Amino acid sequence: MVRIPLVLLILLTPVPVTNASCGPENARPTLPATEVRDSAGIVIVENARPPEGSRLWRVGSEPAVSIGVREGEDPYLLYGVRDASRLPDGRIVVANGGSSELRVFGPLGTHLATWGGRGEGPGELGSLVAVEPWPGDSIAAWYGPRRGISLFDSHGNFGRNFTLERDDSDPRAVFVRPASVTRDGIVLAGHDPHMFVDDVGVEIRDAEGRLVSSLGTHPGDDNVLVDGWLDRRLLGGTAQQAVWGDLVILSPAGRYEIKAFSRDGTLAKVVRRDHESRAPTQADVDAFIEEQVYYPPGMVTPEIEEEQEAERRRYRAVPVAERIPGFNSIVVDRLDYLWVQDFEVPGERRPGVLWTVFDPEGRVLGYVETPEGLEIHEIGEDYILGQTYDALNVEYVQVWSLERRQ
Repeated sequence: MVRIPLVLLILLTPVPVTNASCGPENARPTLPATEVRDSAGIVIVENARPPEGSRLWRVGSEPAVSIGVREGEDPYLLYGVRDASRLPDGRIVVANGGSSELRVFGPLGTHLATWGGRGEGPGELGSLVAVEPWPGDSIAAWYGPRRGISLFDSHGNFGRNFTLERDDSDPRAVFVRPASVTRDGIVLAGHDPHMFVDDVGVEIRDAEGRLVSSLGTHPGDDNVLVDGWLDRRLLGGTAQQAVWGDLVILSPAGRYEIKAFSRDGTLAKVVRRDHESRAPTQADVDAFIEEQVYYPPGMVTPEIEEEQEAERRRYRAVPVAERIPGFNSIVVDRLDYLWVQDFEVPGERRPGVLWTVFDPEGRVLGYVETPEGLEIHEIGEDYILGQTYDALNVEYVQVWSLERRQ
């Protein structure tokens, strides 16, 4: 059984991001040093750390589009948003998990249509998990608990669905789920890395859900069992799985090392960036725990104080990671650039979220800062699509402009 820590995330409306450039507006920034070498057929890319304070590209100071309201018509009342994606014509498809609907909005945020819905019939979705582009301008939506994937065309017409074939001889096969899709309609699938304390299997499935190849087993999150419950080590890292062009990223938690595999399971590329790893201090641990049990002062009652203290005791029983991770997450944008989110140590928060951007070959380009509290679902050529909350925990899906200066 997996224990989900009791955390109330109160995310404020995004603060405008300050973007310091690396010189004159039209000057080409000096790239950090990069070394590329071949080691027994594996490409190794060693990168220096970008200059502190430098910024590669500019993110808008406020959202260009914001979808969601505190009060209003049902399509704009978002609840349990799991994902979002933008179609080539600018329409935005929101995976509203609370209703298992795909809600479609125009480029300016006007509701246009609703697809799917909870159910077992054709075009209906169970527990909606994610939405991603599918070849031919179509949309793939996957849902649990049956590991199903439904395909819709760009007008919302239901095409077909399929499920991932299950190997009944594998007791862990029930935990295999879709993770991402490729541009040619191949499904990256495998065990959920958040649900195991040991290695997890990763697979390639075809457009019918059949097994194409196994990428072997790889480390999951930095998890540990505490009194029979699964917890992540305090300040522990998360394993990363993503599609990167023709490669698959399967990076272990902790080190600043991005491992990319061919679809036959062969290690093809390793991307590294200079990073000073250190052990967590007691102050780091205390700040992390206080962040997890935080409530706004106006909401704290004697009952909540008791609950907070119980949660503090539970967290203090969880082992602490040996080293602070190098990064939190990896996003591959529509142009195959890697965005690697720097791990933020509690008590050392920045005004925004810092990402190191690598080109499609794995060479570091520089830092980009995104708004605090914006959970990124997709990055396009000139936009960032994400999700945020206001002080009342109302959900919003937003588009932010992205200016890629050359």
